Amino acid sequence: MSAAATVLSSAAELRSALATLPGGSVWQASRLAHGNGPVLSSGFDALDAELPGGGWPAGALIELLVDHPGVGELSLLLPVLNRPPFDRWLAWVSPPFLPYAPALAAAGVPLSRLLLIRPDTAQALWTARQALASGGCSVVLAWLQRIDTAGLRRLQLAAEEAATPLFLFRPRAAARQASPAPLRLILAGAGETLQVSILKRRGPPASRSLHLPVRRMQADDSSLTGCDAIREPPVPRPTLLQLVS
Repeated sequence: MSAAATVLSSAAELRSALATLPGGSVWQASRLAHGNGPVLSSGFDALDAELPGGGWPAGALIELLVDHPGVGELSLLLPVLNRPPFDRWLAWVSPPFLPYAPALAAAGVPLSRLLLIRPDTAQALWTARQALASGGCSVVLAWLQRIDTAGLRRLQLAAEEAATPLFLFRPRAAARQASPAPLRLILAGAGETLQVSILKRRGPPASRSLHLPVRRMQADDSSLTGCDAIREPPVPRPTLLQLVS
């Protein structure tokens, strides 16, 4: 230990030393972090109040854990999907089913900016990273059933470098796996609401689950909620304007 090092022998000395630091220099784990970069409002005030910085981190991996598609998970992202810059894409990588265009259009998602990419399973991780690295996407959504910690770390780094949010849909069982993602949410259907439980965030553990109103998406006189828009629709099926496979 160098001669310049200071040894604090008591909690009182530690508090005294911390008090001499400039305001904001120390983040307390009992408080929500403010984040190191810009955030995007989720569109739900109750959720923003529980997210560090007051919204989705604009350059990070965000995990959304669900038991199965169709609980309303896309309804959570509609405020982000409805407002892409005119020259940027909304990239969807490996959705479990073909998105149902009328439902998405009725919910305000601009289909002309929606880029659907359906690679081979083995290429899904690489494709998500390339979508981020392209610099042409305002947001990337990806559905990966299996991914190891190293793959998650690569996605987190890619999202940081691109300053682009990556929403990764995974099975709820993945909650048992450690992840470098700074934000992880567990989603479940709860009648006309979406139950959101914050599994991980920078700050204290969330004390309660949120119940957010699900915006219903109308298509062909059928009421579709959330991710029902990517279930197999009845034939004939409209296709999106941009499809890469």
